[in-house]
Amino acid sequence: MLQDFEGGLKFDLDLFQREACACLEAGNSVLVAAPTGAGKTIVAEFAIYLAMRQSRAKVFYTAPMKALSNQKFQEFVAEYGADQVGLLTGDTNVNPGARIVVMTTEVLRNMLYADSDLLTNLAFVVMDEVHYLADRFRGAVWEEVIIHLPQPVRMVSLSATVSNAEEFGDWLQAVRGETDVIVSEERPVPLEQHVLVKNNMLDLFDSTGLVGTHRVNPELVRLAHAGGRSAGGRGRGSGRQSGAVGGYRGHDTQRPQFDAGRMDRGDIVRMLDGKHLLPAIFFIFSRVGCDQAVRQVLRSGVRLTQEHEREEIRQIVDDRCRTLLDEDLGVLGYFEWLDGLERGVAAHHAGLLPAFKEVVEELFQKKLVKAVFATETLALGINMPARTVVLDKLEKFNGEARVPITPGEYTQLTGRAGRRGIDTLGHSVIQWAQGLDPQAVASLASRRTYPLNSSFKPTYNMAVNLIDQFGVVRTRGVLESSFAQFQADRAVVDLARSVRQQEESLAGFKTSMTCHLGNFEDYSAIRRRLTEVEREGTKADNSLRGQRDKRQREVASLRKQMRAHGCHHCPDREAHSRWAERWFKLKGQKDALNQQISQRTGAIARVFDRVTDVLLGYGYLESDANGAIALSESGRILRRIYAERDLLVAESLRRGLWNELDAASLAAMACALVFEPRREEGLIDARYLPKGAFRPALDETQDLWSRIDDLERDHKLPGSNPLAVGLSLAMWKWARGASLSDVLYEAEMAAGDFVRWTKQTIDLLDQLSIAGDAHVGPTARSAMDAIRRGIVAYSSVA
Repeated sequence: MLQDFEGGLKFDLDLFQREACACLEAGNSVLVAAPTGAGKTIVAEFAIYLAMRQSRAKVFYTAPMKALSNQKFQEFVAEYGADQVGLLTGDTNVNPGARIVVMTTEVLRNMLYADSDLLTNLAFVVMDEVHYLADRFRGAVWEEVIIHLPQPVRMVSLSATVSNAEEFGDWLQAVRGETDVIVSEERPVPLEQHVLVKNNMLDLFDSTGLVGTHRVNPELVRLAHAGGRSAGGRGRGSGRQSGAVGGYRGHDTQRPQFDAGRMDRGDIVRMLDGKHLLPAIFFIFSRVGCDQAVRQVLRSGVRLTQEHEREEIRQIVDDRCRTLLDEDLGVLGYFEWLDGLERGVAAHHAGLLPAFKEVVEELFQKKLVKAVFATETLALGINMPARTVVLDKLEKFNGEARVPITPGEYTQLTGRAGRRGIDTLGHSVIQWAQGLDPQAVASLASRRTYPLNSSFKPTYNMAVNLIDQFGVVRTRGVLESSFAQFQADRAVVDLARSVRQQEESLAGFKTSMTCHLGNFEDYSAIRRRLTEVEREGTKADNSLRGQRDKRQREVASLRKQMRAHGCHHCPDREAHSRWAERWFKLKGQKDALNQQISQRTGAIARVFDRVTDVLLGYGYLESDANGAIALSESGRILRRIYAERDLLVAESLRRGLWNELDAASLAAMACALVFEPRREEGLIDARYLPKGAFRPALDETQDLWSRIDDLERDHKLPGSNPLAVGLSLAMWKWARGASLSDVLYEAEMAAGDFVRWTKQTIDLLDQLSIAGDAHVGPTARSAMDAIRRGIVAYSSVA
């Protein structure tokens, strides 16, 4: 099939692509780690090709972001037709029963816990950007999916180049079975790296034949020592500066002067245009900085488009934005945005309206927009390669302080440079800044240390779902199979896998020894004990009369119990006994393995035990007279709550704290639960909160949060942040029909941010509509309808 598949392509497969596809054809799962733009998704396309040649086989394509999910959905619809492709992103539900379904990873996790019918006939799961499991907020979801997917399902895991791909592959092998690891570090388009000093673009590495050794350009070293200024000197005989790109030719006897000043961004765009290095992506680690950069370029008079291109741009914008209300255009900055697009310049960041981001992506792919100023989120998966990537700075704000970007981040960002099949070279440009250390930059650019580290930790929702499916003992074994535990102690995963396999065999043995006349396990235990006592008698000192008499009494008692047991008279007794002996022997081996596991680190399981203790304290779990733990009725509510504050939401529902809220107030409450403010955004005067029932409900909810937080810290769990009500009044007004301009003014927030938080609010309200009682459920549905309007309703990407 691989030969037929490749024959239908317009290009030849690279070696790593062919190897990965061959592994799939052989029936294995595969992990492909390769640079951005190397063509990893062709392996996913081959998996789809294999599935579509079976009568009913299905493929799930998971992605970390709704934007990437939306993009893949459109690509697959174009390839296979709308009837064969579905999309599930939490707030979007299109053709879920299709053969190919694109979804966010959270959707698949929820389907696995719910044992959804959509899992029937699932043959392949593609996990795009699987290195996202290192994300400290959402990474655990990837591990949950990998662990819980049915064993027959083959996985196609696509990752950026990571330095421990083999370790990750070993874990996949341990939990998923046969998994081949294919690693390629070769960029499809070679990268030339430069430093922009004033108006001169110098090569980062020496271009005198020592580039293979990553020797830093001596000119940059001299500049650093001179504080960004060169004392001048003669150029080389060619008249070209050492390492310069497309600049300074002629017969000047004096080198140009450098200083630490930076070019105006409009001049940089013109320079790149003149050197034929557009389209370019300028990475600026600030939304405000991106918007300011666009305005700066427009003020400089830059125009990168021709009249026919501007006409095509206007047609695309009119078509994609026709649903925007006229009264919203001004507050959305539509006209300034359109002016930039028509001149070939745009910003791309999370503050933009999702519909605007989609247009920018489409125009950039069609080479109509030539310069995009973007935050780093653009580097994560979306198909927007450029000829050149410009890095404004080599540090960013991480929420607490300004920190240098990592080698992995540098690789991810510069991975956008070089369009396969279009460019022979990609270019990265670092803007010179005072204090820049060329040696440090060279080290950053040449290292490939991007380790993949697990962020897995048990949650309340995870605990009740796993306990409901497997019970406490087996759940602890499942958690021992996590990548986090694997990295802490690789041996535990192999042991836990053996235990799971033995549990399956034990279940089969138990079925085979089942007797219609009684419990054969009890009968066999009597026989085994009788054999042990009799053996002890042959080895013991028979001169000790007291011990001999005691053994004889026990033997007589055991024989009497054996003869009285119903199974003793079964005609198939000896056949059942042989299966029972196998069962007891294997159980002993399993118990020994469990003992080994318990003696190892068990860090994840210990956290699970603490989570379980909290759930027992609140009554979401309950234990019977024998100590067995199971879900209570309240626990079944918690099973349906996947929000970050799962326990707080479930407990608020159980206590009826939100029963008196109307739709707008419930939307405001849900918003307070999901909203994560920047710095002090969440602190707000009580006068600026919704009135009526909202305030007492908020007080009760915050008091409940405080008690839960105290209990968590008592159990050595990390706790959570207080509710953030900074957006609640704006959400309340939006639910009551306020205009977009009033709401954005109230929220002091960009339109894209408001859409994103509103969609997260809708996600939680959707869960409340299912898990809530007769009071909250219908109100949650009304709240969803109230806030899913205007720019929220027609923004297909969050």
